[in-house]
Formats: sequence, C-alpha cells, structure tokens
Amino acid sequence: MIIKYFTDNDLYKFSVMNAIQRLYPWAYVRYDFINRGKDDFPKGFAARLKEEINKMISLKLTNDEKNFILQRCYFLDPFFVDFLEGYKYNPDEVHVSQEGGKLNLYVEGYWYRTVLWEVPLMAMISELYFEMIGTKPKDIEIKAKEKAIGLKNLKADYSEFGTRRRYSFDVQDKVVGILKENSDKYFKGTSNVYLAMKYNTTPIGTMPHEWFMYHGALFGYRSANIKALEAWVDVFQGSLGITLTDTYTTQSFFKSFNLKLAKLFDGVRCDSGDPLEFTEKIIDFYNKNRIDPSSKTIVFSDSLNLTEIKKIKEHVKDRIHDTYGIGTYLSNDVGVKPLNMVIKLTHVKEKPSDEYLNAVKLSDVLGKNTGDENEINFSKLSLGLNVDL
Repeated sequence: MIIKYFTDNDLYKFSVMNAIQRLYPWAYVRYDFINRGKDDFPKGFAARLKEEINKMISLKLTNDEKNFILQRCYFLDPFFVDFLEGYKYNPDEVHVSQEGGKLNLYVEGYWYRTVLWEVPLMAMISELYFEMIGTKPKDIEIKAKEKAIGLKNLKADYSEFGTRRRYSFDVQDKVVGILKENSDKYFKGTSNVYLAMKYNTTPIGTMPHEWFMYHGALFGYRSANIKALEAWVDVFQGSLGITLTDTYTTQSFFKSFNLKLAKLFDGVRCDSGDPLEFTEKIIDFYNKNRIDPSSKTIVFSDSLNLTEIKKIKEHVKDRIHDTYGIGTYLSNDVGVKPLNMVIKLTHVKEKPSDEYLNAVKLSDVLGKNTGDENEINFSKLSLGLNVDL
C-alpha cells in the first residue's frame, strides 16, 4: 500500500477543505489529471493504480494524528477535526483508464470531499510509475545532507514541499529527517502533515490555486481574487496569511490586493514567473502603501535549487523576509526524471443540480495555463490581459 497514513497529505488540502465545508458545503466539482511531460505509462498501470485507490478506503485518522492536528493546526475548526476522524475516502469518486501509454484520470464529487484526493493521487502515480519501470533511487542521504548544509550556509529559511511528485514515501521520509538534522533553525517544516508529526516540526501551507479558481468560475474573474481573499479571512481570521498571486496573473492580483488585505496577510507566494521581478513588484507595492516590506514575507516555491535560491537571496538583500518552499528538488532528486504532472480543478457547480462552469488557471509563465481554451481567452479579456499570452 503506497499511502499508509491518513495525514500523508499536504496541509493546504486540509485548510482549504475546512474553508469549503464552512462556506460552500454544496459545491460539486471535477478535477482532471494533466500529463504535462507527455510521459508514457507502462502497460497495466491504470489497473495497478486502481488497486491503490481502492485501498484508500481503509485509511483512518489515528488518535496521534488527531492530537497533533489539534495542537499544531490550531486554525482548523474543532468540528472539522472531528469530521476528519470519521472521513472515509470513496474510490468511486476517482475514474481511471488507460489507452496505450496515455493515462486518463478525473475526480468528481462534492468539493468538500474530493479536495483530499489530489496530493495522494499524484504521490501514488509517481511512486507506482518508478516502481513499474524498474528504477532504483541513488544517493538519497548524500544529496539530502549536502542540500541541508548548503541551505544552512546560505542562511535560507526553507520548508520541504515535495509530497506530490516525490520518488516514494520512503525517500521523502528519509529526506525530511536529514533536513531537520542538518539545517538547524533554517529548516522550518514540511507541507506533509504526517511527516511533520513524525519529526516534530511545523506543518506548512496555506491556500491552493483552486480556491481562487472556484471563486473565478462562480463570481467572475474581476471579482475572483478579492472574493477568495475575503472569504479566506472570514474563515481563518488572520491565520494562514500567505496568499498566492498568480491564479489569474500577478498583474491582475494587485488590482484586488487593497490596503486592508495587504495589512491582513503576512505575505505572498511566488509560484511562477521571474522571482527577481516579482520581488521588486512586491516591495514597490508595499512601499507605495506605506507598509514596511521587512515586516512581510515572500515564499518562493517555483522550481528551486541551491543556485536559484542563492541568486534570489543576493537580490532580496534582507529588504523583505524571504523563505523557500522546495519540492521535487528535495523529494525526487535520486537519478530519475520526475514526472511533470498536475491534477487541477476544471469544472465547478454551486450545487449538484446546476450546470458545470469551467474553472481555469492562468500563470505568470507562458504555456502553464490550465483549463478550457475558450474560457482561458474569456478570462484574459475580462481582466484586460493579452489573449496571445
């Protein structure tokens, strides 16, 4: 069994699940698997994946996991944590098929339930893929220790964000332990709730792009960012205060990020685009709004390695607090080419009897938009963006 623990999942899935249950309990959605790297999957992969999906029904929140969440995830509603104790994965929500080397997968159901599938599904796909093609991981401990020491020497605050595209659970487990042991105060935690519990560190994460995508589909793209941010504040009252900016491009985000929200949120996350340009935009924004940039945070999380982090730190020069969310570079740097894949929200309904609306994500990087092409063009026109980008 690949996923052995209920909390072998990223914190942001639980936080957004809490928000969904509070505000949108009738919402009904569909997620689709997107194989950006066009990798071919081996014969029989879908059947093996279905076996793993079916095993998920046996997962249950343990008392240790519940107590850890209550202590360290204080921002989650107590009734929501009680709900997690009785939650059961429903494999019927996941639809898998295979045509030759092409894997087809989608998830459909109530949003408050299906939201938990994304991360474990991607972790299962990745681990099963490398198992079936017969690879063996190399130099796990050596590389992890070198990176941990390198990050400490850079004095870079960082967290491990590698669950979704990890080589395997065992590799991620080893890496997190090595990072904590060798980076001292600079290792801030991991997005994986189970591993945060195992290594007595902080579970890290706030909100996903899908939170903005739902609001964009339901309320319109000009209203999406402010609706999503205001709703997040209503639920968490100032906790979990790092926001994404690039769901509909950072350019459009700043039209909604008003003074009140800029003061309420602790900072922003750079998940696409040029990190140096992003830094200047954010610092300039705070200065123009008479907010001390050094009191705020940028979380850099896009395709990071030691070289990139060194470049960003030298550019930031302590003008704003910089911290780094590092994923595949830590959890899948074992001598193989990681899968380039995502599972994204693609359709939403306010309630099951409604017609589906398209949900799309733009990006600060050309070619990383996801969703229906006509809807993407419509969203760009709505936001006054160049349709050709």
